[in-house]
This record gives sequence, C-alpha cells and structure tokens, in this order.
Amino acid sequence: MGKEIERKFIVEGNEYKELSKAVLYRQGYLCSDMKRTVRVRVCGNKGYITVKGKSRGLTRPEYEYEIPADDANEMLENLCEKPIIEKFRYKYSFEGFIWEIDEFLGENQGLVIAEIELPDENTKFSKPVWIGKEVTGMPEYYNSSLVQNPYKNWKP
Repeated sequence: MGKEIERKFIVEGNEYKELSKAVLYRQGYLCSDMKRTVRVRVCGNKGYITVKGKSRGLTRPEYEYEIPADDANEMLENLCEKPIIEKFRYKYSFEGFIWEIDEFLGENQGLVIAEIELPDENTKFSKPVWIGKEVTGMPEYYNSSLVQNPYKNWKP
C-alpha cells in the first residue's frame, strides 16, 4: 500500500525563492470528500492522477499514477471542481530532507505553505529559519479545501 507521512507549515518571508527554481503546478479535484480525494495534476509536461485516503495521525494512503498531460489538462478544464489550484512549487534540500514550498496563485494568492514528507511519524527533523506555525491536520489548509474556501475569502 502507498502511504504519505507529511507535515505542513506556514512560510514566513520569501528566502525560499532564492533557494530553488519555481515550477508551475495546476491541480483539480474530481472528488474532495474528507474520507478520500481524487486529484488531477499537471506539472511541466507531465500529468498525474492521485487517490488519497483519510489521514490517521500524520499518515494516509496515497496512490499516484502518471497519465498523459493532454488527458490531465482536459480533466482540469472539464471535470474538476473549480477553482483550479495553481501554485509555484519550490523544492529545497535541508539537512537530509526535501522541503516543498507551495506559493499559491489566483484565488489562493498570499498563502505559502511548506511540506516535508517523512519516513515515519516520529522522525526528527530540523526546520529552516523561514518555517513558521505548523498547520498539519488543519483541514482549511488542505489543497482540496482551498477549492471550497479559497484563501482570499478567509477572515484575518
């Protein structure tokens, strides 16, 4: 079984932009139920479909498959819930781990989240200085939730 063990944090500042190159990601949801999500994603010239189950602690089942980019783009335009999530992703290697920093665009502009995938829920790791508050397990920060309630609608 595929699984994902991930922690999420708010990013403070923009030093991450100097650390790696941005790649545009476009993704949408065919299903965004709290028990399961089915996501379609295009990054670069590749398409993917991903099925994720409900989280238990920091772990959830995850299955991802490459699909033709043309099919993924067609699903994004014609089948996925709107708005489509668009973001620049930066990848940064820090003390043995890869941090993925997502700078959201469009309806979610202003939100910047960093994620780290871990081999085990109890794995210790160090954080770069620009990592802020942890938001792991907070549903409003799930990409699938940002379709239903975009960041631009959040009250301060």
